Amino acid sequence: MTARRTVTVRTIDHGPVTLTCPAWCTGHTGHPAGYRADLSHTGPEHVLVHEGEPLHVAQLVRFPYGARPNTTGLYVEQSGFAQTLTPVGVDGLAAALVAHAARLRHLARELSALHAAEEDR
Repeated sequence: MTARRTVTVRTIDHGPVTLTCPAWCTGHTGHPAGYRADLSHTGPEHVLVHEGEPLHVAQLVRFPYGARPNTTGLYVEQSGFAQTLTPVGVDGLAAALVAHAARLRHLARELSALHAAEEDR
């Protein structure tokens, strides 16, 4: 069995806070010297692109002291992608969106598995 990873982050309102990291955690947000409620674990970024430009970014997140403590979710952000496209360009964008939808569905299944594992603990 591997040791659980921890990180200690200084907060404005609670001083040093030690977090136990989930296995998928690759980093943290909400620091340095932020509020405890804003601390989060973050997983790897999945950048979904079209013709080399990001359309969406998705990553696992968990806010241990947020409004819904220790609920793992998938943060999804849309980029500011904006272009005037030809018919071929629109078809290409539509194909990229279909592929990205499949990737998001896969991430949803991974998230469901993480939720089930968290409930088993």
